[in-house]
Amino acid sequence: MADFLTAHWLDIVTTVLGLAYILLEYKANVWMWAVGFAMQALGIVLYYQKGLYADCGMEFYYLAMTVYGWWKWIASSPKSGETRRGLNERLRITHFPKRLMLPWLAIIAAVWGIIYWLLVTFTNSNVPLADSFTTALSIIGIWALAHKYLEQWFIWIAVDVVTCGLYFYKDIPFKASLYALYVVIAVFGYLKWRRMMQALTAPELQK
Repeated sequence: MADFLTAHWLDIVTTVLGLAYILLEYKANVWMWAVGFAMQALGIVLYYQKGLYADCGMEFYYLAMTVYGWWKWIASSPKSGETRRGLNERLRITHFPKRLMLPWLAIIAAVWGIIYWLLVTFTNSNVPLADSFTTALSIIGIWALAHKYLEQWFIWIAVDVVTCGLYFYKDIPFKASLYALYVVIAVFGYLKWRRMMQALTAPELQK
C-alpha cells in the first residue's frame, strides 16, 4: 500500500484538487482559480513523468490563464455602494460570440496539427493524436471559462471524455476517474449556468 501511494501521490493530490476545482467552477466561485493554480503546478511534474508532454506544456498556459481568470473575475467583485443590478451586469454569463467561432476553430485545428507534429518529431510520446487534441481544445476552453461563456461546458465535456480514456491508458487511474466524473458534473454545470444566465436576463425581458 505504501509503495502504491508513493507511486501515485501526485495523481491523488491533483485529483483531490481537481475535484475541488470543478465543484467551485460549478458554483461559478472565484476561488476555483486559486485551486486551479496549485493543481496545474503539480500537474507539470505529473504529466512530465508520465510522458504526456503536450499536457505538461499546456499546464504553463493554464497557469497564466488562472492568473488572468482570477484577475478578470475579481474585477467583477462587488464595489462599495454598488447595487445588485450593477453587480449582475458585470458578472453576466453569456453565450460564446458567433463571430469568434470560425477563427477559434481554425486556431484549434492549427494548434492541434502543430502540437501533433512536435510530439511525433521531438518526443517519444505514444499518444500524440489524443494528447495534442485535448491540449488544443483546452486552449479555448480555459479562455472561454475566463470570459464566462456558457458553451465552455461543451468544450470541457469533449476534453474530459478523451482525457479520461487517455489517462487510464497512461496509468493515471485517479485522475482518469476524476475526468469521468468531470463529464457528469459538466453536464449539470451547463444546466446550472444556463439557469443563472436566464435568471439575470428574465428581468430585462419583462421591461
